[in-house]
Amino acid sequence: MRFKLVALAALATGLLVAQAAQAQAYVRPDCQGLVGVSPNRYDSSEHARWYQRFWTGNCDHLAFCVPGSPNWNDIVGKLLVKGGPSERVAILPKACRLGQLIGLEWSREKAVRKIDTHDLRAFNATLESTDDTLRGLDKVEQAARIKLAPR
Repeated sequence: MRFKLVALAALATGLLVAQAAQAQAYVRPDCQGLVGVSPNRYDSSEHARWYQRFWTGNCDHLAFCVPGSPNWNDIVGKLLVKGGPSERVAILPKACRLGQLIGLEWSREKAVRKIDTHDLRAFNATLESTDDTLRGLDKVEQAARIKLAPR
């Protein structure tokens, strides 16, 4: 009996991991292990689709959506190139987690979100204009956290 329970628990865990990996398939592969999956992270299925748009640029039939760039997968790639090989180890986790932080909020319903498209443009401008990629990421993270602070 105990063996059956352990086997059943292992199977259930395997299925949850597979579902989580599939749910994050739109996140660039090198970020997938850095952005956690939480079952209650989305307010609605539309929130999940907008979050996917944030990462990929694909609209998936979302109303009023403009497809393309910039999207976070592309931004992470540009940051890695800009920072160079010596900073890759530090930039990647910071950029991926920042994408999750910003994207989960930006993709929420307009009436409740604290980060909007104007903020995304400002964040992108900061990242593009800075000579120090890590410092730029820190500035954007600080600005995002200020936006997310309770009011």
